[in-house]
Formats: sequence, C-alpha cells, structure tokens
Amino acid sequence: MSSPAAPADRQPRPNQFALLGQRRFAPFFWTQFAGAANDNVFKFAFTVMVTYQLSVDWLPPALAGLAIGALFILPFLLFSATSGQLADKYDKTTLIRFVKTLEIAIMALAAWGFVTAHVVALLGCTFLMGLHSTLFGPVKFALLPQVLGERELTGGNGMVEMGTFVAILTGNVAGGLLVAIPQVGPRWVAFACVALALAGRMVAQAIPKVPATDPGLRINWNPVSETWRNLKLARGNAVVFRSLLGISWMWFFGAVFLSQFPSFAKEVLHGDEQVASLLLVVFSIGIGAGSLLCEVLGRRHVEIGLVPLGAIGMSVFAIDLYFASRGLQGPGAADGPGGLFALGAFLGVAAHWRVMADLALLSLFAGLYSVPMYALIQLRSQPTHRARIIAANNILNALFMIASAVIAGLLLGAGFTIPQVFLFTGLANAAVAGYIFLLVPEYLLRFVAWGVSRLVYRYRVTGEEHIPTAGAAVLVCNHVSFVDAVLLMAASPRPIRFLMDHRIFRVPVLGGLFRLAQAIPVAPRREDPQAYESAFAQAVQVLREGDLLGIFPEGSITRDGALQPFKGGVMKILEVARAEGIAAPVIPMALTNLWGSYFSRVEVRNGEPVAMVRPFRRGLFSRVGLRVGSAVAPAEVQPEALRLRVSGLLEGNA
Repeated sequence: MSSPAAPADRQPRPNQFALLGQRRFAPFFWTQFAGAANDNVFKFAFTVMVTYQLSVDWLPPALAGLAIGALFILPFLLFSATSGQLADKYDKTTLIRFVKTLEIAIMALAAWGFVTAHVVALLGCTFLMGLHSTLFGPVKFALLPQVLGERELTGGNGMVEMGTFVAILTGNVAGGLLVAIPQVGPRWVAFACVALALAGRMVAQAIPKVPATDPGLRINWNPVSETWRNLKLARGNAVVFRSLLGISWMWFFGAVFLSQFPSFAKEVLHGDEQVASLLLVVFSIGIGAGSLLCEVLGRRHVEIGLVPLGAIGMSVFAIDLYFASRGLQGPGAADGPGGLFALGAFLGVAAHWRVMADLALLSLFAGLYSVPMYALIQLRSQPTHRARIIAANNILNALFMIASAVIAGLLLGAGFTIPQVFLFTGLANAAVAGYIFLLVPEYLLRFVAWGVSRLVYRYRVTGEEHIPTAGAAVLVCNHVSFVDAVLLMAASPRPIRFLMDHRIFRVPVLGGLFRLAQAIPVAPRREDPQAYESAFAQAVQVLREGDLLGIFPEGSITRDGALQPFKGGVMKILEVARAEGIAAPVIPMALTNLWGSYFSRVEVRNGEPVAMVRPFRRGLFSRVGLRVGSAVAPAEVQPEALRLRVSGLLEGNA
C-alpha cells in the first residue's frame, strides 16, 4: 500500500537539506542524532576504559568489545516486537519523549559507573541503552511517512541515514578522546553522556504531535509469539519482506567490515590506532554521501532502481579491496621490528589511497543500496502495521549481525586472512543480491528504467505531481517507440502494469523485460477472442487492486511520428470498472522528442518502417521528455477527447 500524497502544507521543498529548517523534521532529526551520538560515546569510552585503563579478571580486554556489543544487541532480539506494537498504538511524539527521558535516567546511572569505575553498572547501562535504541527504532522509521510526502521520503531517509553515521563517527571519536584524558577522562565522559541525553530530551519537546496509526491495538507482551506474528505480517507483502531481508543483508555486509577495521589496520595495513580511526571516518563519510545522493539520483522519488546499482558497487569495491590490500609492506626495518605507520606516514604511501578509495566507494554504494529499501518499506507497508514491520526488520538486522560475527569468526579460525574475508563477503553479496532481485523483479525493472532514462537519454518529466501516489488510475500515453513503457516506469513512483500489443513480447530482451514487469499481452479480437477478453479482465483486476494501469490507446507504435487515432479499449476497461464501483481517473501523458531515436520506427527498410537500426543515429544522451496532464474523471473520458488532451500535451498546451 502506498502512502497518501503530501498535502498542500507538505509540498516538496528544493532539496533534502531544506527539511532541517522545518519543525516537522528538524527536531526529530536532532533528537535521533543526539541519541546515536550518545550510544557511541558511551559504548566506545566504556570499551577503551575496560581495554586500557581497568584490570577486570572476569572481563579480559579481548572479550570486552564482544561482550559490550552482544549486550547492546540483545534487547533488539527480546523487545523489538513489543516496541513495534507500542509505536503503532501510541502517539509517536509522546513515545519519543518517554524514551528520551529514559535515556537521561540511564545516563545518570552510567555517569556514576564511569566515575566509580563500576564495570557491572556500566554493563547494565549497555543493555539499557540497547533497550533505549530498540524502543526508538520503530518510532523513528514509522514517523517519517507520516510527516513527509512521497517525493520527500527518500531525502528524509537519506538525511537520517547520513546523520546516524555522522553521529556514530562523532560519538566514537569523542568517546575515545574524552576517556583518554589523564585522571579526569571518565568524569568528562560522564558529563558528555548526561549532557547529550538532556539535549536530546530538550529537542524532542519541539517535535509536533504525530498520531497513532492503530490506537485500538491490544498489546501482546509475549515477545516470541509477537515476533513470529510480525514476521508473518511482513511476509504478507513479498516486496516488503524481501526488502527487509535485503536491508538485513546490508547490515551483515557492513558489520563484517566495521568489526575488522582495527585488525585490518594493524595486521594488513601496518597502521596504528589513528589509521584504524581513519578507516571508520572514510567508511562513515561514504555511507553519508551515498545516502544523500539517493535523492539526487532518484529525482526526489523513492527510486528502488538504485538498489541493484548499490549492490553492484558494493561487490565490485569489496572484491577490489582484496586485491588492493595484498602484499602491502610495513614502514620498514628502520622503524624496528613490528613498526606501524603513523597517520601521516600512512597517507604518504600511494598504495594506501587505493584501499581508502575502495572503502569509500563500497560504503557509498551501500548508502545507495539501503536508503531506497528503507523508503520502499515505509511506502508499501500498511500504515496501521508499519512500526511492527519495522520492528521485524530490527529483529532480522540483529540476527544477521550476529550471523556476520559468527561467520567471520569461523572464516578467520579456518585460516582465512582478513582480505580474504572481505573477498568472500563481496562475492557472497553478489550472489545474495542476485537472488533477491530474481525473487523481486521490480528492483531490476526499475534499475533498467533508471539506466535508460539517465544513461541512454536525457529524460525530463514535467507534471509528475499528477501521477497519483495512491489508488487505482489509468495512465494513457502516445506510443512512439519500443521503450515507451520503460520511460513511463522511470517517471512513476509506483509499479505500472501495462496493456501491450502481444507482438512486442517477441522482441529480444525487451520482450523478457516486459514479461518480468507482468505486462498484459493483448491480441486483436479477430485473431484470438479468448486472449482479447482475458487481457481486459486482467486490466480491470489491476484497477480492482488499486494499482496503476498503463495503456497505449493507439494500439501500435507510430510509423510516421504522428499521433494516431485512439481505440476504444480504454472505454471498455473504465465501463467494467465503474460497474464495480471503481472510479479510476485517467492520467493523459505525452512522450516528446522520442521519434527519430534508435527505438522508434524512423528507418525504412524494403518500404517498411523499422526500429533498432543505426544505434548512434542521434548519439548518446539525446533529450526526450514526458509531459503529464491533470487527471480526467472516468465519466468524462471519450477516445477523441482523450486524444486531443494528449495532442495538447505534445504541443506544450497542457
């Protein structure tokens, strides 16, 4: 199910950064930023403290990081199902303020633990901060679709993703620097944790009210049965569920790299602690940049065509990282045995720049991969169940991250080097992503549409706000080339089922593409009456399910570039739909400047117009466009009147 279109007071702004100037987004953004930063100040300072400053017999330094990480993740497994129910049942702003008040209490206890070096208390606070994050997660991602329109959702998610990784980076750096201050380091950490908690609670007070989506929900306090129920809810929508698996795989992928940075820096790159920190900085900047690029590359739509692009980049640069990190030498005998590069010396070695470029690019593509998936889940999930589905995502994320630690440990224990683990992860990513895209062809279809509209043509859409983001509608367009349907796919924020001439399915590659898109083949009644009736029955079913139906009412691709007469098929579909009480508006569209391109029948061979000869007759990146007109009520639709509307769009008189 799609989210409703943005109301008038939520019209799209110039870009995602403009959201930081609006009350509906900015206080929430800074609240989640402060929380993520606090998590990492606390965890990293505690880890450094146990590793370097305290001597705890029952918690050796080698296990400290593992124990702290496990305690933080455990609440996601235990309480995500409950937190999802709470986020659906209660006002989200009230819940956020409660969670941030809880954070103040936890950080007050943690401050005492830092000052007194009470390890047990700090371990307890680690678990409680995990609980804090568990409660906040479903609220965070379920809130965005309620306050942002469809054309803002990708940008909003990109800002949140970027902000989260910047907060993680800032928190780790600040926690490490503060706890290392001689004598007074733990006191400074205590002060910073409480101050961040207070700041987050103060900013949360400015978040506007966001009403509950299912206030009548009865809470099931059994985490096992509710977790299973949440997963069943998610599985009810194949695209949503497989997107959850795709996001969880991204966390698996990222956790492998993040967990190995210290060892990779020391054992493979021969760098000191500052080099390990540099790897984290590069990775975080890459994720942030990729997250912000999603809005630009998706033209402010939820563009899931970026997901395959992201998966390809993740694999390519993870594999290249293996080759880039082979055979790297240490600083040399002059520095003594076991010498390590300081940061300046490390940056002075040309081979190290390839390693950093690979890390930056694989993380950038991970941002391109994850943000559209998050936005798609928010957009397609049923609003009354959205937070619970996101809670299911958090459970899967935690399981995949645990699995990544186990598998990476097994590989290293079996004698794999760290670069070989990275190579294995890159190859596994290609296999897993390919499997997901075969299960959900929509990702591949959108990728093809995105590539054609940006790499083959310079494609401009005007009037895109007329394409409905929810509910059934019939999209009616002129038919100029074999890629018309692909270009319409690229313009729509939602999938389109096309009613298409059965002969187009015989075209190599394009025919397979349209089968993946579940296009409906239609043959003339005189050729195959049964197939003709079946096609129109399927078309009405598309509208019955509240989806978009695409029709080319000319019946075939133009042979001379002129707009042909419209046939009456659209009338038949609308009449049957109206008889069932389905009032599907008709959206007129016009593809412009496409005649004369490689895919149009501009060439003449043996007296017949043909397409797909002379590939570069217009060069690359030729300008084409789509003009979208305002909706026509089904009762007002007549073939000739509709043709005149499309003709007016072609002439720029919409």
